[in-house]
Amino acid sequence: MNLVFMRIIRFLNRLLRLFLVAGRVMRFLRSFSIRALQTTENAKQVLINQLHEAEKNNVIEPDTFAMIEGALVVSDMQVRDIMIPRSDIVFIEEDAQPKEFLPKIIESGHSRFPVFDEEHESVLGILLAKDLLSLALDVSQDFLIREIIRPVAFIPESKRLNVLLREFRSRRNHLAVVVDEYSNISGLVTIEDVIEQIVGEIDDEHDFTEEDNIRRHRNNRFTVKARTVLDEFNTYFETQWDSDRFDTIGGLIISQLGRLPRQGEEIDYRGFNFRVLRADRRRIRLLRVMPASMDKDGLSKSEESIS
Repeated sequence: MNLVFMRIIRFLNRLLRLFLVAGRVMRFLRSFSIRALQTTENAKQVLINQLHEAEKNNVIEPDTFAMIEGALVVSDMQVRDIMIPRSDIVFIEEDAQPKEFLPKIIESGHSRFPVFDEEHESVLGILLAKDLLSLALDVSQDFLIREIIRPVAFIPESKRLNVLLREFRSRRNHLAVVVDEYSNISGLVTIEDVIEQIVGEIDDEHDFTEEDNIRRHRNNRFTVKARTVLDEFNTYFETQWDSDRFDTIGGLIISQLGRLPRQGEEIDYRGFNFRVLRADRRRIRLLRVMPASMDKDGLSKSEESIS
């Protein structure tokens, strides 16, 4: 409970810092023409560049710039970019008894769990861990999971994160089940996953483990920590990139761009598309990786390109 409380306090402190400097940011933005933004095709990038200048001139703090940039870039991201894949979902079966699933709940450390039907094809609702507290007082009471599960929200993989965040707030949901174009369950996403794209990673001992650097998703997509050693990346993706020149995959990406990429930026390199999911002014933190068609030498059929 203390750990959860401390995580909430850290998150609120970040938001408070953002609100405190909002006035300073708005005063700075008045120093250039808003009309120019309205007539510029790449208005969002113009705004980010101006904010970057403000950060360099110490008008705003680096952490504040990172949060504002995250808030702007998040509208370009879709649920499929950050969702937890179906294979990694911790779920409860509808006919399971407390003694069967309580160890799983305790071990996972989560507070909400999708409840699947017997065939594991449909989600019946969401089970909140706090709704099981009554079992601690009377373990002999009759238990019907359908009587305590909460309604579940279904969203498409293509939903924009800024839209999803508004829906989470208006509907007071904290978790949604993600479905593909055929209405099959493809994963889930939480409000914490979305907020982390704005304020940065919220420490959680149950997130990506220290030894787990690469996570596979549906549709040939992967989430990769930028600090992943290039030898590990080569082994996983069966590539043969020069690990003598670069220690990590993040270092390779920075070298190809010739600078530190920003959150949301993409690069195509040797048959792989890399998108920066998390970054700050000092380092890349998390990448989305999508392999494309490659020849036997590990080169894409098209020339390397940067977007």
